[in-house]
Amino acid sequence: MNIRFVALQHTFDRKPKEITPVPQRSAIFESHVFNDQKMRQYLDEQSFKAFQQIKYEGKVVDRRLADHIASAMKRWAMEMGATHYTHWFQPLTGATAEKHDSFLEKTPEGNALERFTGDQLVQQEPDASSFPSGGLRNTFEARGYTAWDPGSPAFIMGTTLCIPTVFISYNGEALDYKTPLIRSVQFLDKYATETAQLFNRDVNRVYATLGWEQEYFLIDRALYKSRPDLVMTGRTLVGHPPAKNQQLDDHYFGSIPERVMAFMRDLEIEALKIGIPVKTRHNEVAPNQYEVAPVFEEVNLAVDHNSMLMDLMKKIAPRHHFEVLLHEKPFEFINGSGKHNNWSLMTDTGINLLSPGNTPKRNLRFLTFFVNVIKAVNDYEEVIRASIASAGNDHRLGANEAPPAIISVFIGHYLTQVMNELKQVRNGKLSPDEKTELKLEVVGKIPQILKDNTDRNRTSPFAFTGNKFEIRAVGSSANCASPMTILNTIVGYQLKQFLADFRKMRAKGLKKDEAIFNILRDYIYQSERILFEGNGYSEEWHREAAKRGLSNLKTTPEALKVIKKDKVVKLFEESGVYTKAELESRYHVHLEQYNTKLEIEAHVLSDLISNHVVPTVINYQNRLADSLSNLKSLYPRTEQIWKNNENLLKEVSSVFNELLKQHKKLEKAIIKIKKIQSEEKKSEFIVENIKPVMQKVRELSDKLELMIDDELWTLVKYREMLFTR
Repeated sequence: MNIRFVALQHTFDRKPKEITPVPQRSAIFESHVFNDQKMRQYLDEQSFKAFQQIKYEGKVVDRRLADHIASAMKRWAMEMGATHYTHWFQPLTGATAEKHDSFLEKTPEGNALERFTGDQLVQQEPDASSFPSGGLRNTFEARGYTAWDPGSPAFIMGTTLCIPTVFISYNGEALDYKTPLIRSVQFLDKYATETAQLFNRDVNRVYATLGWEQEYFLIDRALYKSRPDLVMTGRTLVGHPPAKNQQLDDHYFGSIPERVMAFMRDLEIEALKIGIPVKTRHNEVAPNQYEVAPVFEEVNLAVDHNSMLMDLMKKIAPRHHFEVLLHEKPFEFINGSGKHNNWSLMTDTGINLLSPGNTPKRNLRFLTFFVNVIKAVNDYEEVIRASIASAGNDHRLGANEAPPAIISVFIGHYLTQVMNELKQVRNGKLSPDEKTELKLEVVGKIPQILKDNTDRNRTSPFAFTGNKFEIRAVGSSANCASPMTILNTIVGYQLKQFLADFRKMRAKGLKKDEAIFNILRDYIYQSERILFEGNGYSEEWHREAAKRGLSNLKTTPEALKVIKKDKVVKLFEESGVYTKAELESRYHVHLEQYNTKLEIEAHVLSDLISNHVVPTVINYQNRLADSLSNLKSLYPRTEQIWKNNENLLKEVSSVFNELLKQHKKLEKAIIKIKKIQSEEKKSEFIVENIKPVMQKVRELSDKLELMIDDELWTLVKYREMLFTR
């Protein structure tokens, strides 16, 4: 029996899980997290205060305090039913990693007891030989260390105490996403705090916040399992679009299907238990596409929570006979999935530095940070593009509401007017009337402007949305740490330059406000090319962007080359976020991942054609040939009776022959690529030879799908995957 129809039968038998009552969300929030409240309960006052200093001031954990915290953590975890602990980290694989150890230890007397020491809390040594390092270390050098990150609280998943950690090599190089992120947070804090103190001396700390919006597809598990391409690559390599997909926009914000709602409820409950403050859920634009989003948090914690949520989604979906697809473009012709990163800056006094206040002084502070962020993006737009580069995102960028590969900043019509007025500031000292006019007529009106006139540009990769910047180009499967590390670093670096420029202006005798106005005017002139309010998809914008000197790096191999530029190496070495060796390792890791994923896709597509499409077409050809032969024997002189059958057979055979030719071309390319040693040359070959042939093979296969008898087609079709709930 056709496996496709078996899978469909399983799907039709599905019933939503019965929804059981749960406690109020607030009652279960962080119930499985060793947060400050639980620390107060399980630690003495002195140890708790010492930990807070470590957490917020970056002080070193001494052995005695580590033992106290470990003992308290173990007590709490065991009361919650935990039997094991793990250092939970985020290696460069793109997934999370964990090695579980039992609390159980044997005493010299032969007895058993549960034990967890400060040494076990603070540092572990997993075998790191199989994790990607990009040349930082040899394969035989397996030593790598996980070290506790006090800024992200421990949590319980199942019966395991999970301790968020960084992952570094024997020599201290970062082998993960978290280590550079923490470095960037510290670097940004230094210069953002100094800048904020120009307006308020009470500010002692500035930290970045992140609110991510996770898009994903839910596909019935039986249908997923019957599609080898989805199982092996996360996306469909063949498949003709259904007549109806998202044209009517009837799925967007529509009523959530009952079975999907049951999954969402389970996901939310488990997420809240481990401290992920999920807030929003809704249908997305494409059929079977959805979104979940939390309340914004400190960036390091928010990144951890997004990784935790993606793990949870994959664990919970099978309970509801679903499979979660986090690939950026699992289905051709319809919307892909992104992960919008909403980034802002907060002070320890509770002020959002990207939100205007009710006085000209506070609005000047807003403009200072606002313009500096734009200047940072202008100077390092290529690096932002590199931070969101991946094989999956290459399919998504520039189509179906995803922003293009050209990085630009959208600020809205009214803030553009404000920027234009600031450009008119006279160079040097300002008269009292000029300063009054600037503060009242330009700066003073900003809150009213933002309150009523902010909007969004769906084609903009970097948009200001009222009190934050939204990076819309991040892919749905990405680790948020990558773009957040870049953004923190370039903004911190720009603020460092701003402070240097400010000191020069003050040395010339300009007062504080005069100095700031003069600097902002210059920065606006220098950043004009990055500002764009129009349609990012239009050919006109692509031509205009090229005239402005903006990059348009359409493929991951192109984008990654930016990492090796002297300007970029200088940026990260001076900021202390990456060493040159660490940058080179990222380049090699991400390029190798790109090549490997595309090689796998090429193999899977070749297998699909050989094992599914070719046998199906031959079967159909045989049926047509038999039918034609029978008609000709019955009506040898009546051509009009059998001519249509003959034409159909010729048409199918013509497309099929072209498919076989392109398939052979693909097979030869797959053999050839294995002989290429250089990863750079391999990626060039993939872009120039593998991807175009794969696209041609797909087009021909999709054409045959429409021509072949539906009963014979063995692969589950788009209309079945996208409209079965």
